[in-house]
Amino acid sequence: MTDPSVPARLELTGITKRYGDLVANDGVSLRVEPGEVHAVLGENGAGKSTLMKIVYGAVKPDAGEIRVDGVHAAIRSPQEARRLGLAMVFQHFSLFETLSVAENVWLGLDKSHTLAQVAQRIRETASTYGVEMDPERPVHTLGVGEMQRVEIIRALLTDPKLLILDEPTSVLTPQAVEKLFVTLRQIAAGGCSILYISHKLDEIRALCTACTVMRAGKVTAVCDPRQETNASLSRLMIGAEPPALEHHERAVGPVVLAVSDLRLPRGSPFGVDLENVSLAVHAGEVVGIAGVSGNGQRELLAALSGEDPRAAPEAILISGQPAGRLSPSRRRALGLHFVPAERLGRGAVPEIGLARNLLLTRHESVGLFGWLRTGALRQQAHGVIERFQVKASGPEATARSLSGGNLQKYIMGREIDAEPQLLIASQPTWGVDVGASAQIRAALLALRDRGCAVLVVSEELDELFEVCDRLHVMAGGQLSPSIARRDATRELVGQWMSGLWDEHAATRTEEAYVAA
Repeated sequence: MTDPSVPARLELTGITKRYGDLVANDGVSLRVEPGEVHAVLGENGAGKSTLMKIVYGAVKPDAGEIRVDGVHAAIRSPQEARRLGLAMVFQHFSLFETLSVAENVWLGLDKSHTLAQVAQRIRETASTYGVEMDPERPVHTLGVGEMQRVEIIRALLTDPKLLILDEPTSVLTPQAVEKLFVTLRQIAAGGCSILYISHKLDEIRALCTACTVMRAGKVTAVCDPRQETNASLSRLMIGAEPPALEHHERAVGPVVLAVSDLRLPRGSPFGVDLENVSLAVHAGEVVGIAGVSGNGQRELLAALSGEDPRAAPEAILISGQPAGRLSPSRRRALGLHFVPAERLGRGAVPEIGLARNLLLTRHESVGLFGWLRTGALRQQAHGVIERFQVKASGPEATARSLSGGNLQKYIMGREIDAEPQLLIASQPTWGVDVGASAQIRAALLALRDRGCAVLVVSEELDELFEVCDRLHVMAGGQLSPSIARRDATRELVGQWMSGLWDEHAATRTEEAYVAA
């Protein structure tokens, strides 16, 4: 029971924010009690992230009132928010890539601690999670999962009264999520309130004690998620349950991607050596790679995409053509399209429009002598927006103006719409709501059924189990044998994430599968 004599930790009343004709938040009211883990649930573009940025002082509301511990608060900057005891972990990371982990964390703290003391506190906090974190490591050498852990630890070191987490587990493994939840429950038991934004309904029901549901910028429901089902929460969020995926077994075609004994020394002191990596992806199948971030996925994706062209030519074959030394553009000419995990900065240029962002990987609208057919480019972008139901003002909308989930849909749609022969996708549904996740996964299966070879690298086991025909696990720069999806279990994959696989225990080795 809520004690009416105790003021709410956070109370929002009538919060409104407009961007031109778009109303991101429309009279939103929200109450979070001390020690409460309160979920904010909504589909992509519902206004959740805008609301959290208003609370944290990163965005100024047009109307409404914010109270912290019963006192009116005009939060004009993140610095003021932190002084009030508010901390936030953003969905899009706010780290300086040229600085070390410790330096990034130290910048967000008061300077009462030395850099060496901050580094020691990072080690202690990381140990609480059961994860390794080197405070001296440059951020640009980290994978997305490791960056997310840095953001979470940086927020926790401020000893906040209210912790805002925007999609905090989107690239964490199930084991890391369980450890994070233990820590979050301990923090809440100590009186810290938590605002938890996530699209993962199981997580919300397992962790949160209250839930505010938003649709189209408005609050549409307030509930106790522990009393709800995934289906009822989905209906509250998107008005329906997402359609079930139809995953049919089918005969595969020839090998499109063949990786044989790929060995690459790390490109940086903090990287991972790739050792004896072998895999095959056939036309008409989806192959998944699971694993904890930082075990060589970044290095493998760079070698496959062409960002790192140091591999032996014959170590990577695309449709039988040696590709180990080819540039990304030469590999695209062989039918390879690639979706990186980092949306802004790699998947899309933040400050240019969606139409021109097509030019990163699509060149159909480039005419003679490099002239752009702008009308065709806009039409092409409009087609991707319509087909993948991207919420955007139009083809000229900048990539930065889209919510994270809608930008992810656009980038995935851009590459799927190209009808590639080989698609490599890293974290394809990172930060995407349940309806959009189902849509992207269905599009991947439809692409597979049209004969495309698909390789998915993801830290979401549920995603891999849902879309893949076969699975590998990456650990310590090595790749496990493949296992058929029907034979894989969460327990087995979890063991393999520690490198504990036995080649003879797999149902089939990669060589046996290729020979079959």
